[in-house]
This record gives sequence, C-alpha cells and structure tokens, in this order.
Amino acid sequence: MDATTLSSQHQPIPIKLWPPRDNTRQMLVERLKENLTSKSIFTQKYGTLSKEDAGENAKRIEYVAFAAANQHCENEPDGDGGSAVQLYAKECSKLLLEVLKRGPKVKDDKGLTSEKVIVFDISKGPRAFIEAEEAEDILRPLKEPSNSYNKICFSNRSFGLGAARVAESILVSLKDQLKEVDLSDFVAGRPEAEALEVMNIFSVALEGSVLRSLDLSNNALGEKGISAFGSLLKSQSCLEELFLMNDGISEDAARAVCELISSTEKLRVLHFHNNMTGDEGALHISKVVKHSPLLEDFQCSSTRIGLEGGVVLSEALDNCLHLKKLDLRDNMFGVEAGVALSKALHKHADLTEAYLSYLNLEDQGAIAIANALKESAPSLQVWEMAGNDITAQAAGAIAACIAAKQHLTKLSLAENELKDEGAILIGKALEDHSQIKEVDMSNNSIRRAGARLLAQVVIQKPGFKLLTIDANFISEEGIDEVKAIFKKSPDMLGTLDENDPEGGDDDEESGEDKGDEDELELKLKNLEFSQEE
Repeated sequence: MDATTLSSQHQPIPIKLWPPRDNTRQMLVERLKENLTSKSIFTQKYGTLSKEDAGENAKRIEYVAFAAANQHCENEPDGDGGSAVQLYAKECSKLLLEVLKRGPKVKDDKGLTSEKVIVFDISKGPRAFIEAEEAEDILRPLKEPSNSYNKICFSNRSFGLGAARVAESILVSLKDQLKEVDLSDFVAGRPEAEALEVMNIFSVALEGSVLRSLDLSNNALGEKGISAFGSLLKSQSCLEELFLMNDGISEDAARAVCELISSTEKLRVLHFHNNMTGDEGALHISKVVKHSPLLEDFQCSSTRIGLEGGVVLSEALDNCLHLKKLDLRDNMFGVEAGVALSKALHKHADLTEAYLSYLNLEDQGAIAIANALKESAPSLQVWEMAGNDITAQAAGAIAACIAAKQHLTKLSLAENELKDEGAILIGKALEDHSQIKEVDMSNNSIRRAGARLLAQVVIQKPGFKLLTIDANFISEEGIDEVKAIFKKSPDMLGTLDENDPEGGDDDEESGEDKGDEDELELKLKNLEFSQEE
C-alpha cells in the first residue's frame, strides 16, 4: 500500500453541523422553556412566564431562529454550517431576552391571556390641531418618572412643529418601555413640508425602540412620508403588527416600505388597505409577505392590484402557513390570479376568515378557490365572495365547500348571478349548519323558489341573525311567503325595498311556471355537492 492510499484512508470525514436534527431542535425548545420559567438574573428582573406561555414562546423563538439561520446558510454557505449554528444560538438568546422583557401575560375579563397593555390615549373627542402649549399640558402624564405606559395613541390629533418638539424629548425618554405606537392620522391638515418634518421628528425620537405594534395609517404618506419614517422603520426588528392603511402608497412608496423594514420574521399582522399600490407596488409588498412566515392577518384590499400583482402576491402567500385572516377585497385579480390564489389556499389550514369579494374571479376562479377551501381551512367561519360574476355553473363547487365548513357563521355571495338554481344549492348546503348567523344573497336574480328555500333553511337555525335577499326578482306572492316564514322573527330578515317583482322572467302567477319551480326543487333536492371543475 503506497503512501497516497494510506493518507486517503486516514483523512477525516467532514462533519455537517447544519441543519440540526429534529430531536436537537426539540431539546432546544425544552431548554428555552426552562429558561423562561426558572429563576435567573433575567427572570428576577423581568419575571417568569407560566408553563403554557413559556411553551408557546419557546416554540416560536426556535422557529424564528431556525428560519433566520437556515436562510443565512442558503445565502452564505460555509461548508460545515458552523456560522449558521452560531447565528441560530445568537438569535435564540436575543429572542429569549425580548420575550422576558415583554413580561408575563395576564388574563383579561374574558379569561384570555395577553400581554398587559397600559395605554396613554389622546385620540378621544373631536379631530383637532395640537400646538406646543396644549401638548405640554396633554402629554404631562408621560413625564411622570413612575409612569408605566407601554402603548401611546396620538391618533386624531394633528401635531404641528411646536407640539412635535414637545413630544420629542418625551418619546426619547419612553422608547425603552414602549411596545405599541399609534401615530395614525396625526398630521392631518398640515402643509406637506411641516407634516414631513413632524414625521421625521417622531421617527428619530422613537428610533431604536423595540415595538410590537406600529400604526401609521391615514397620513397620506406616499414615498416622502415613508422615507420620513425611515429611521424608525429601519430600527424595528421585532414588529408583530404593522398598519399602513389609506396612506397613498404607490409603487415607489411600496418599494420604500420593502427596503426600510429591517425584519418581518415576527410579523403577524399586516394591514395595507386602500392604497394606490397597483401591480408594480404589489411586487414589493409580496416580498414583505414572502419573508413573513408567521403572518396570521393580512389585509391588502382596495389597492388596485390586477392580474400580474395578484399572481405574485398569491405566490408569496404560499409561505404564510399560519394565516388565519385574509382580506383581498376590491382588487382586479381576474381568473388567473384567482387560480394562483387557490393554490396557496390549499396550505392555509388555520384560515378562519376569507374576504375575497370583488376580485373578478368569474366561475373558473370561484370554483378553484371553493375546491381549495373545501380541502383546507376546516375551521373557516367567514367566507365572502360577493361581486365576482359567479353564475349557477359554479354553485355546485361553492355548495360543496359550504357543506364541508361546519363552523361557518357568515356567508356573502351578494352581487353575483346565481339565480334560483344556485340559491337552492347554497340553501341545501346550509341545512346541517348549526352555527351560521348571517347569509347575504342579495342581487343574484333570485326568484320566488330560491328565496323561499333560503328562508325555510335559515329560520330553523339557533341564533341566526340576518338573511339578506334584497335586489332580486322575487314576486309579490314570494315576498308574502318569505315574510310569513319570518313572522315571529322579522328582525332576522333584511329589507326588501329594492326587490323588483317584475324583473327577470318572473311569470310565477301561471301554474306552468310554478310547476317549473317545483320541478327545479325536485331535481336539486338530492343533488350531492361534488363538482370538481
């Protein structure tokens, strides 16, 4: 045997340190739980957590730290993964300390546990300007050395430069204890230059705070406003809730948001309603969503997003496996984006609320989404699909999904073209639902047969609150029948002021047409909900 062969036989076998095994990760979770509940110099200062609270936080800490280290390993591979292991440990330690600093959770009046929030709120009362002298008086409690406020709400009061400078030193002194900051609608009516300077003052004053929640809504921010809050946004690595509603955020502003938010790994709530985002802006927002694996509540409604942006945003949602509430109403997705969204919905097992109205889904998109939700989201409670040009062709798939959702409490299919055939299918799908509280089938070209069956189904539901079937083509005789069904509970039936008894092809007074209705009901009576188009 030559020296070369001997040397090769004794070469050390490379050890791969990343990723850790599942049992190693579980051992770390147990260690984190112990550190959150046992006595130490940190728990003596900040307090220990209950075993239940510690268990939830330990799992979350490990999950976030693992995701960060794994991403690091993919971006900067170093052979054995040693740097990823170091980052993993460092992130766990950092997140552990943050949890302890937040303190133990407390029970509210309903017995639910939550972090104790002590609020200083000046938003009550009429909307008004606030200047330096008034600010000194109103904000005086925040100067008290013993104050324990960890949430401030300055909404609904418009700060001028003088008031902002008064608030500046106060915020600097408080930023280590603040966890939630609401600066929504706090520069209304100010000239742009003054408003931007005020925003910058607040941003710099709060820079470096460790916030859980930040609300900058209703400030007409645009790109300049987002940039004015740059110091604050860049310094936030622990945000769990971010609200940017009605801020005039277009493509450039959306890009700024994406670039300035330093980390979204802990983000659970992102509300982005009523902006001018469009398809190009959606590309940037989708990057934020894609890197928010813990996202539970996402609202991106009324943002002018069309097909291209809708597809990209839907693909980003594919990463959000903890999503509970999704609101994409009033955009221009179209069929293709609807199908892309359905693929993401297959993974959203925790989804309880889906607001998908006015997305131009049409039958194909609606069927794809219905089929996806049927197989996922077992605890779905709210489902809105109004204004999507849905016809009776998609009713079978929708009814099949409804039949599978026994926790459903609210259903809206208003402003579609489901007609009697669709209405009867939907009604029959609701027959075994004990928790349904609201049904909206208004403006669907429904006639007497569909209206009557819907009424007969929901009137038997315990705790049912409201059936809305206005703006349909229900004959006068049909109206009388429906009102008779709700005779003992008239408040459960919505107004019928816009119903058109002469509309459509409603000739129900003839025995022939009544026979057609009876035949329709007979055909649909035993129909199984199994459409898989």
